[in-house]
Amino acid sequence: MRILHTSDWHIGRTFHGHSTLNALRGVLSELTAQVREHGVDVVIVAGDVFDSATPAAASYTLLSDVLRGIADAGARVIVTSGNHDSAARLGFQAGLLRDGIHVLTDPDAVGTPLTIEDADGPVRFYGIPYLEPALLRHRWEGVRTQAAVLGRAMDLVRADLAERGGRSVAIAHCFAAGVEPTPQLERDIQQGGLDVVPLSTFDGVDYMALGHIHGRQRLSESVRYAGAPLHYSFGEGDKPRGSWLIDLDADGLAGVEWLDLPVPRRLVTLRGPFAEILADEALAAHAEAWVCVEYTDDLPEADPLRRLQQRFPFCAKVVHAPAKVRTGDTATYVDRVRAARSDRELVEAFLEHVREGQGATEREAGLIDEVLDERVRQEAMA
Repeated sequence: MRILHTSDWHIGRTFHGHSTLNALRGVLSELTAQVREHGVDVVIVAGDVFDSATPAAASYTLLSDVLRGIADAGARVIVTSGNHDSAARLGFQAGLLRDGIHVLTDPDAVGTPLTIEDADGPVRFYGIPYLEPALLRHRWEGVRTQAAVLGRAMDLVRADLAERGGRSVAIAHCFAAGVEPTPQLERDIQQGGLDVVPLSTFDGVDYMALGHIHGRQRLSESVRYAGAPLHYSFGEGDKPRGSWLIDLDADGLAGVEWLDLPVPRRLVTLRGPFAEILADEALAAHAEAWVCVEYTDDLPEADPLRRLQQRFPFCAKVVHAPAKVRTGDTATYVDRVRAARSDRELVEAFLEHVREGQGATEREAGLIDEVLDERVRQEAMA
């Protein structure tokens, strides 16, 4: 049996205010072509199908079109819900889909497999939707963390598998120990590190298809994240996009291969002085890329995004990241204001606070003195 493992489509997500629907449609169309090209029997989507619990109508349309396309390419489809999805809404979608497309969102069905036969016999697919501990405490006594919830779910899987026998694939959406998340991208499932699930939790199945982490990760030969099919953050711009192609033979896992997906628009981060980024001819190669600029000037620029977009039309993010960072000075703004003995020192305190310790330049100091002198003159004439 040949299986394609994908996850984290996040249909409906925007990229710095820009819609990603068309780009995602193109990428998932290529994934569908790979299903046909490689003779895939089953496609697994391991959670976070939608980006929101209340997706717009266009998101439902895209999902339905893609799932039908995969089915037309000859594969069965198994979809589970993630922490971004509404399990109820995604589960409702299941009743509207054709045979061969299975949407698994019911916690009560954990441990009951979907069985698909091939020439070597049955393969048991155990779909574990995202399980919120707070909602399961009345069913599974003692669960307080994601580790406890996934442990209980996998106990049910192993117990059922011991009775039924056969090869097995499990699907879950969680944060497993040993992965490297993209900073500020994957939404915490729980706070305080309680979301971390030990790798040993997934023992006992031939392949464990995980979702939630947006970058490709191999935790062991049989436990992997496929990552998202599209870049949703500049922090993941250097991570490949694609899916895992898994082969099962009569004895279980026979091989795993990575299939790359196209990147509709490259992501690049440019760092340096603002004027150099605008003028450097070598950077012309990035005119068609999504661009993040981190400019290192001491002072912030006026209207930097508009000016950068004149050269980089797809500049989506600008960060003022001064090369000189204030160190050793722990005074708060309140402390600075209280210590000021004149209006001139008050202005200087403000500038030092917002400029990483840098006060007025010589030219600015002259302008400030002129303004303050004019104020004194007007008050004296009043």
